[in-house]
Amino acid sequence: MDTTTKANGADIVLSVKDLTVGFGSKIVLDKLNLDIYRGEILGFVGASGTGKSVLMRTVLRLLPRRSGSIHILGADFDKASEEERLRLDMRLGVLFQHGALFSSLTVLENIQVPMREYLDLPKAMMDELARLKIELVGLAPEAAEKYPSELSGGMIKRAALARALALDPDLVFLDEPTSGLDPIGAAEFDELIAKLRDTLGLTVYMVTHDLDSLFSVCDRIAVLGQKRVLVEGTIDDMLACDDEWVQAYFQGKRARAIVR
Repeated sequence: MDTTTKANGADIVLSVKDLTVGFGSKIVLDKLNLDIYRGEILGFVGASGTGKSVLMRTVLRLLPRRSGSIHILGADFDKASEEERLRLDMRLGVLFQHGALFSSLTVLENIQVPMREYLDLPKAMMDELARLKIELVGLAPEAAEKYPSELSGGMIKRAALARALALDPDLVFLDEPTSGLDPIGAAEFDELIAKLRDTLGLTVYMVTHDLDSLFSVCDRIAVLGQKRVLVEGTIDDMLACDDEWVQAYFQGKRARAIVR
């Protein structure tokens, strides 16, 4: 299906079809299929070691695939020219797990990294744009001159999110965005993601283990298991699923916060 085709009333922003990824003789993902719709927050979950990060890195072309197709924002990367791929890269934002900020750069300089890579702007303009992103994610103005070692865990997440938003992307990938945060900080970060989605019209692909995030901000959830997407849908769909792992995850002892 072409990504410009509408499904369930919404455009498909990311379409993964029959994706197979492996390392040596080990197959990690086998003919996996997944669609993400414009404007939604998709929560992507699965047991440790099932290939959640492998899928995200493959979609971002950081890992090779053995077969299958990936369409992003209506384009097939395999058929796109280098110029088209560059334009597509500029429409994607990534928040890596633990933030992955450059320790030798200030917050302002970290946010400017994508600008320096893809744009030709005067320093004063980059400074202004970076400060706007700092404000957008709820950091104080003085955070701009701080180094990662001077930031709390929550501030690191927000600074990394500001960098992911540096080029005003359409599709944002978040890898465990609330890991390491206390419950209040995690809830505030979830609220920020939802607000930015609504304000900027983002589409969000969020790898997470946080049940509260899945319940509070995700429009849909996709569960990875047995090298493919086992089930996708709403929280109610997860609770109704008869798969043993899905039941244990969404209805186990730690799931009481979301079961009403």
